[in-house]
Amino acid sequence: MFHRLWFCLWHLVGVFSDDKLKTVIVMEDDSFTLNSDLTEMRDDDQIHWRFGKYLLAEINKRTDSMTVYDDVLDGRFRNRLKLNNQTGSLTITNIKMKHGGFYTVENLNTSVIFMLIVYDEVTSVSVKEGDSVTLNSDLTEIMDDDQILWLFGSENTIIAEINVINDSICDDVLDGRFRDRLKLDNQTGSLTITNITTQHTGAYILINGAKPSLKAFRVSVYYSVHCCGSTEAVIRLVLSALVGVATVILLVYDIRSRRAEKDQAQIHTSGSIEI
Repeated sequence: MFHRLWFCLWHLVGVFSDDKLKTVIVMEDDSFTLNSDLTEMRDDDQIHWRFGKYLLAEINKRTDSMTVYDDVLDGRFRNRLKLNNQTGSLTITNIKMKHGGFYTVENLNTSVIFMLIVYDEVTSVSVKEGDSVTLNSDLTEIMDDDQILWLFGSENTIIAEINVINDSICDDVLDGRFRDRLKLDNQTGSLTITNITTQHTGAYILINGAKPSLKAFRVSVYYSVHCCGSTEAVIRLVLSALVGVATVILLVYDIRSRRAEKDQAQIHTSGSIEI
């Protein structure tokens, strides 16, 4: 049963661009907004949000009413739902594993189904800007029935894929920030990001549709600190020492000059006294 559900899930993941089916992958404790795809509701619009068969929220512009039913299902949604009365979008805050499942939004003309996947384990990876990092799939080899999908960011953008037909890298997505930086190991499914920048900070998710399995990474990129060569460091140290010595010499000279001027003034004053 679980494998059948995962097979359906895998095909849902593969249709991110479909207007009727959308897959959302969210880390536990995060918040996410399910968009109604309306920029603004009209005077006669009606919106209904459902989780499975249960009504979660509704907006009726004709009666100018908006209601959230967050006590359904033993109150698992209590104080977690925020409904936008301008667009009809629904935000779920502090998401837990029990909130995973199918959500449907219906208005007078269309309906859209969201499959919300919640994961609770994440591997944190910290890497210096300009370096390379490999996100390991933990597979020793790719089997014939394996289907590997790499996603990035809150929008779950596909950046790499391996299936029985071919393997491909989608490095032109997101304004080309991954262009010529991705290397996909077609033996293990691991993904390497080269010459990494702060633009690559974020969540990476690996889905293997055949096992089934889901693995998440949170990559953080920190700025590199310029480190001088040994020769340059010695030169800078010597120059700093010379500047320090010169400063001390000037200070001593200034003190002595002031003292000499003061002594000369006192002698001049003493010689001017009439007896």
